[in-house]
Amino acid sequence: MVTSTVVFLWFSFTLVARAETTHELLLGQQLSINHGSKKVSGAAIEIDEEGVRHLAWYEAGKDRHELLYVSIPPNVDTVPSTVHVNTNGPSVAAIHQSPGLAIGTTGEVYLSWTSPQSPLSKNPFASTLRLSTSKDQGQTFSTPITVNDDATPTSHTFDNLCVDPKGAVHFAWIDERTGKRQPKTYVTRSLDQGQSVAKNLQLEGNTCVCCRTALTSAANGTVYVAWRQIIDDKFRETVVARSKDGGQTYSSPVIVGNDQWNFPGCPHRPATISVDGQGRLYVTWYTEGPDDVPGIYLAMSDDEGQTFSPRKKLNVSTSTFPDKPQMAVDPLGRVLVVWEELSPVRHEIFLSYSLDRGLTFSPPQKLNAAKAQHPAIAVNQRGQGVVSWVEHAFPNNVMIVQDLKFLNHK
Repeated sequence: MVTSTVVFLWFSFTLVARAETTHELLLGQQLSINHGSKKVSGAAIEIDEEGVRHLAWYEAGKDRHELLYVSIPPNVDTVPSTVHVNTNGPSVAAIHQSPGLAIGTTGEVYLSWTSPQSPLSKNPFASTLRLSTSKDQGQTFSTPITVNDDATPTSHTFDNLCVDPKGAVHFAWIDERTGKRQPKTYVTRSLDQGQSVAKNLQLEGNTCVCCRTALTSAANGTVYVAWRQIIDDKFRETVVARSKDGGQTYSSPVIVGNDQWNFPGCPHRPATISVDGQGRLYVTWYTEGPDDVPGIYLAMSDDEGQTFSPRKKLNVSTSTFPDKPQMAVDPLGRVLVVWEELSPVRHEIFLSYSLDRGLTFSPPQKLNAAKAQHPAIAVNQRGQGVVSWVEHAFPNNVMIVQDLKFLNHK
């Protein structure tokens, strides 16, 4: 159901005008969503070919957590009413990450999210992976289905999803059904617009327990999944596996950066992946290996993830701590990357972009006005983009939605 803004007086919507132009990129107007003092996750964000911006996020409540969604048409001055996706369903398990969000080939809206496992188990982190689907442009969502096909009292989370060119919905997540100390990456797919999912498939290797999975699909239908894998019981490496048969089987994972990061725990920092129109695969990730210096990196593959280019460092500041990169790539290979930069007195969002398929990048540009975190970014096939983040303007948490557009560039 669509919720009236009158009901949610703690929600206020304002427009902040902004237009800033470089020689290649236009930063358009900003919309802001004021959540008051309520805690929120970062947003999952997409932009469709009509320029409609789709956002979904979690919000902490006193008795339960909520999943919210809104679609924002282009050229509007106010944010429309939000949709409470799980009003009549289970609560959201936690708000430490955003939901998964993907737009289908005929406009369906797919949201992946986790709820506390029921009946309650002795494991406080036990969760069930859900899929909620809208076939009316996000006005209403169907009763969620369960994605994991087991009832093990454990976590099924750190999920992501994408839609391939044929409309199949692909899922990846971290699953501990094989044992608490042996988390694995699992995948599945839906061939009927989210009405059901196939048998879950376990991928190779031991997965780092809390670095979110990432998914993307190429124009030829190849599906890629990335996660952080534990190598030799000590190294935390970003890896990528691919499927050439529509998600029925996946290749063995390939190490992307060979960082040799020896870390005795889970860094809680996921990778992001995307593909351009010529099939080049892009991966961005965070690591501290092998020199114990935090960095944001990018690598590319022109052979469907079988080998990767040497890693390229994107952050340039030596006085801040870079974190949580997010990336989007359009069909022409124009790359957008946003990330956080932290210091004892700063918490900022930076943007850098490439016009030459990842070979060179613009100097990082600050986007936020107040203390900020949780960046997310998306771009459509026409070079229209959108970036979001959460600013903390005490006592309010404000979600910023910033329009972007590549200018004509040869």
